[in-house]
Amino acid sequence: MSQQTPDQPPVSAPVPTEPQRNVQFGKTEFHLLGTAHVSRASVEQVRALLTAGGDGSGSGFDAVAVELCPNRFESVTDPDRLHRMDLFAVIRERRVYVVTASLALAAYQQRLADQFGIEPGAEQRTAIELARQLDLPLLLVDRDIGITLKRASANLGWWKRLNLFSGLMAGMLSREEVSEEEIERLKQGDVLETTFAEFAADRRDLFIPLIRERDRFMAARLRQEVGRHGYRRVLAVLGAGHLAGVADQLSKAGQGAEAAAPAEEDAPERVIAELNTVPPPSRLLRVLPWLVVVLILSVFAYGFTQSEELGWDLVWDWVFINGGLSALGAAIAGGHPLTVLTAFVAAPLTSLNPTIGAGMVTGAAELLLRRPSVGNFASLREDLTSARGWWRNRASRVLLVSMFASLGSAVGTYVAGFRIIGKVVGAG
Repeated sequence: MSQQTPDQPPVSAPVPTEPQRNVQFGKTEFHLLGTAHVSRASVEQVRALLTAGGDGSGSGFDAVAVELCPNRFESVTDPDRLHRMDLFAVIRERRVYVVTASLALAAYQQRLADQFGIEPGAEQRTAIELARQLDLPLLLVDRDIGITLKRASANLGWWKRLNLFSGLMAGMLSREEVSEEEIERLKQGDVLETTFAEFAADRRDLFIPLIRERDRFMAARLRQEVGRHGYRRVLAVLGAGHLAGVADQLSKAGQGAEAAAPAEEDAPERVIAELNTVPPPSRLLRVLPWLVVVLILSVFAYGFTQSEELGWDLVWDWVFINGGLSALGAAIAGGHPLTVLTAFVAAPLTSLNPTIGAGMVTGAAELLLRRPSVGNFASLREDLTSARGWWRNRASRVLLVSMFASLGSAVGTYVAGFRIIGKVVGAG
């Protein structure tokens, strides 16, 4: 190892260099920094760029952009946010699956923090703190995580969607260390892509909503902020996996702006509105639940026209199978005995009313019977890193009860439906 002689000036340690791109957009220069969400080198690079010169000038940057949406920003800057989660609203608005997936992602990130000794997204926190210290505007340019998850889900068939969600949950509950392959993907810089791609049968199904769409969205948000405020030099701290895509989008938009007036469809507001739209379910999926209701009620009616005994036999099959499987789901989730009974009673009725789900009724019942304490919310992040914690914590258990009761009722609808139709056909 070489030694420094007394007459030599002190040599500072080299600053780790992460991938970077400069993109000129009109009068604005975007300095894009590609980071890895589990890398201390990325944290140091953010710090070096924003404190260069030591005079608090931030190297001339007049705004800092981070790869966060408002929801993720709140979770990063407000550790007590989980304490204020309104579970009744989550159940009523049918956001149980999205919230559960978000919590599972947070558990995965906590698992990474435990293994690497650095919180995923530490470079984003550093950028936020330094922007505040330097009194620079902070731009949140990523798409809302809920919309991203919904668009990713819409891009998959129902079977892949089920496999993805179950695989995600299984992976999030694992206590095994993150594999070398996962670590290498994380060094590419995108926690969302890494988390979901591991369980996807076809990664192309997820690449578009998780990466390409977000590249377009973040580039549009950067253009939108510049258009509103006229920033001249912006530092954008992005996952390394987004660096090339965002740079290409900005370059193309800049070339189009120089050549001629930008097309209306390329306006950032139009791009953002398009990418914020959650695709509606197909007409068949919207109509199918009502068709099932009509079919089941028709089978009941036909059974009673044949004989009262057959009619009641069909009804009791429907009640015991549908209600029984929903109650089983609530019991597996660790629901209160009265919640399990509620699932048994509610599922046969809610299955005949597509506007109300068994999970809504059962989740609300569990919440009333076992209302989570402040301590449950305080320990939620830590509890979610283990399977036992999901069942032990009252807040997460409400979500599990709602999901499992709903899944049980959905399975029961088709099992009971085929059984009573088979009986009617056999009787005929």
